[in-house]
Amino acid sequence: MKGAPFEPIQSIDLKLLSFKTVFLLALASVKRIGDLQALSVSATCMEFGPNDSRVILKPKEESVEYLQLLETRRAQVISLSALPVSEEEGDAGFLCPVRALRAHVSRSFVFRQTEQLFVLFSGRSKGLAASKQSLSRWIVDAIALAYTSKGLQCPIGVKVHSTRGMASSWAWSSGIALQDICMAAGWASPSTFIRFYNLEVPALQARLLSV
Repeated sequence: MKGAPFEPIQSIDLKLLSFKTVFLLALASVKRIGDLQALSVSATCMEFGPNDSRVILKPKEESVEYLQLLETRRAQVISLSALPVSEEEGDAGFLCPVRALRAHVSRSFVFRQTEQLFVLFSGRSKGLAASKQSLSRWIVDAIALAYTSKGLQCPIGVKVHSTRGMASSWAWSSGIALQDICMAAGWASPSTFIRFYNLEVPALQARLLSV
């Protein structure tokens, strides 16, 4: 994700930009696909901080998904801080979801036909809202492409839920309170994480990744 074919982010194909953006946002937010699909680019739902230092996201209030989120108490603001980007090869800043979101919103502005954050990038439906099925496929395709671009075979059985398990497990190994992880993910009980999403992740690597 820090190199080709996902960089340079200003000029990569819209498909790759969409893949990278939804993948990074899924990892950073630990949200369900339905939560991500409900996000909006409207002024009341998306706000970038000074110099794109952060972004605040929330779902469009009149969306069906938003009403479902309210019922399950998962409707909450996503607040992400940007990672600094340097010119050093392999710099972690190239994994910044705020940077990817800014590029995605800017480049989709000219053709988008909806305020939904993620839109289709090609064909007759270009600019229309992307479905949950599309977003799920983009994330899996992003993971597969990241492996193949390095000459590696993608692990068998990778699913869209793999991002939630990996992100929440890294956070848990890094010392993030389980209550905070569950709140971000929208899990009513820690048992959901423990039973379905907890993966064995080296604690030391997790701490290094969080620096």
